[in-house]
Amino acid sequence: MESMLEQIEQADGLAAAAALTATAAAAANAAATAQMRHARSFHDVEEVLLRAASANDAKPKAAAAAAAAAAARPPRGGELLGGLLTAVQEDEDDEAQMVIVCEPEGSSLMMGGLHPRGSLFERPVNIESAKAHHAHFRQVLREHGVRVLTVREILAHGVDEHMGARLALERLAAATLTYTMAGGHSVQEVAESDRAYLTDAYKREVIEHMSVTQLIDIILINPTVHLTPSGRDTGFTAAYTFEPLSNLVYTRDQQITTCRGIVMGRLRSQQRQREVELMRFCFNKLGLPIVGAIEAPGFLEGGDFFPLGRDLALLGVGLRSNEAAAAQLMERDLLGARRLAVVRDEFDRHQDRMHLDCVFSPLGSGCCLMLDDIIGGDSPKRRTVDVYARSGATGAYALERTGVEFSHFITSDLGWSIIPVPAAHQLAYACNTLNLGGSRIISAHPSSARAIVGHPRFRGDVRVIDFSSITSMYGSVHCASQVVLRAPRRLANGGGAGR
Repeated sequence: MESMLEQIEQADGLAAAAALTATAAAAANAAATAQMRHARSFHDVEEVLLRAASANDAKPKAAAAAAAAAAARPPRGGELLGGLLTAVQEDEDDEAQMVIVCEPEGSSLMMGGLHPRGSLFERPVNIESAKAHHAHFRQVLREHGVRVLTVREILAHGVDEHMGARLALERLAAATLTYTMAGGHSVQEVAESDRAYLTDAYKREVIEHMSVTQLIDIILINPTVHLTPSGRDTGFTAAYTFEPLSNLVYTRDQQITTCRGIVMGRLRSQQRQREVELMRFCFNKLGLPIVGAIEAPGFLEGGDFFPLGRDLALLGVGLRSNEAAAAQLMERDLLGARRLAVVRDEFDRHQDRMHLDCVFSPLGSGCCLMLDDIIGGDSPKRRTVDVYARSGATGAYALERTGVEFSHFITSDLGWSIIPVPAAHQLAYACNTLNLGGSRIISAHPSSARAIVGHPRFRGDVRVIDFSSITSMYGSVHCASQVVLRAPRRLANGGGAGR
């Protein structure tokens, strides 16, 4: 086993080097070792689960033994990881243990890059540079002890070994591949002997012969084949249209992870709706419990949500998420927090500040980043806070306070210090940091990193990375990560109630 793990780690290192150097030969080596990369990532996750089971059970040795036995048995059904996974995020400053990301995908990103603004991008994108920056991001996460899974790894895991996983992936691919007659043509024009090539049965036959890579590519580009009867050769000519998931690199938005678990969101942009169902497929495959989902008229995007302990969660509403989603989270008991602070963007509502994580970032150590343009009751871009608290008698949430200016709420209610971020720095994603727990911060903005570590209350560390090719698509490190498992500090400290 040790020898095998050493080989896997070596293969993973080669793959990371390939992505960073972006040479053709290294890329070929990375492709050849893809299966081993998947194995290492999933092995890492199983180690996390064993520790989590030990921490949460009154008899840790027995829990660890049971978890180990379950992990060792062959997977059955959808339990590719022994059914042990859990998802919980109580506090943004708790230790991050498992993160799901989506590396920039060649075909879907290439298509999105053909017209950046039409793909919700901020600037033109260099695909190779984006891949290298994202590979380094994943490397830094792993250096901090975080277990990282990519969407492609999850989709591919176990498919070559388990027919159930293969069939599930084929069904997902079939649902995203469409055969249709080209405009102005009908099935009646097709020879009777050729009509079978328009059917779902033929599509299934085509898909059954595809490699895992082909299947995943189909899922990520959502192709439609427009068929025109030719009357010669093979009977058809084909034209193609695609609806690529060009924004899937931002795995923050499709869902939130609360004290209760994963809640599937509902995205404002029509072209991103398919991302939610793809992420749902990934969570189901991992065995991660989905505790709820936002329904119309609600809209919920993960960049608007921050868990700050079992006492408080923040939800931004405005350009993307809305009050209907906030109401559903409370009514359906999906938060697991005593209070919900709804941070209202009523006066600004600008694409450059679309989510709460564009203008605010909790850093632990009793401090946070905040765009200076939204600070103060006189600011034309100010945010206001409505606080809802759970009633001890009924368990229902009720409005406790309304119209509190956001920076005042942060300093008076939480007692935090605010590190102001100039507007020019906010546009360079200074506020969009990722806290790995214990004030271990990843930032893509050097100047704001200096301001953070120079603040007298900050007691952590900041790692600065070049993420410029990813930020060109309108998001940074917080946007590009979904933390599905954090170790609750209250358990690590032997406590019970939240802070």
